[in-house]
Amino acid sequence: MLEKPRVNRRFILRLTLDFIAATLLVIALAYDWLDNLSHEVIGTAMFLLIIGHNIFNRRWYGAIPRMRRDARSTTNLAVTVLLAATMIALLVTSLMISRSVFSVLPPSGGFTTRQIHALAGYWGLIIVSVHVGLRWSLIMATMGKLAGFSTRNPLRTAALRVIATTIAAYGLYSWRAIELWSKLTATVTMGFLDFEFAALPFFIHLASIAGLCVLAAHYASNIIRRRTHAVQSATK
Repeated sequence: MLEKPRVNRRFILRLTLDFIAATLLVIALAYDWLDNLSHEVIGTAMFLLIIGHNIFNRRWYGAIPRMRRDARSTTNLAVTVLLAATMIALLVTSLMISRSVFSVLPPSGGFTTRQIHALAGYWGLIIVSVHVGLRWSLIMATMGKLAGFSTRNPLRTAALRVIATTIAAYGLYSWRAIELWSKLTATVTMGFLDFEFAALPFFIHLASIAGLCVLAAHYASNIIRRRTHAVQSATK
């Protein structure tokens, strides 16, 4: 009888909290379907989880000086720095424009601050997805252990690739459907979302875009890893 692969429960807890934080970010982006209080409560909960994420990963920061300086590690560090900067911008602007949760603070933000807040939110979605994509192999390996998969299954692999391709294709469509580029560049367009319909389609669009970015980062990371390995092998 095969022994079930061991699973790092601490890592599973971290993944669960990170997934909840990412979900809250997606929900918070649907500001036009939420009242302001709900938006701020969701955002506050997300930031509490982000603080927890950084506490869990505090040793990573101490290891930065000893980090290898290959292409993959440098890319990971750059994405993490961008993510930290984006989250800081999101937090600072949220405090400046808060009208509910942090209403005790003196208001200090106007239209420009709100615009920066929205920019940080949408860029946060993209960078968080890339951040996840760079770790996707580890995440999938952990999920495989949790599900009890001890060997590779060609049929399962093929099915997952079909699902991934479908998500990526819909993510490309969603990018255009919600005019994401205009949101990432604060460009005014003539297109408007119909807020009379349910928010669910908007969430699906955002989730598929996140999936697209996860997959793009995952495969790009694999290409970088293989090229780095090839260069290292050639120089030995």
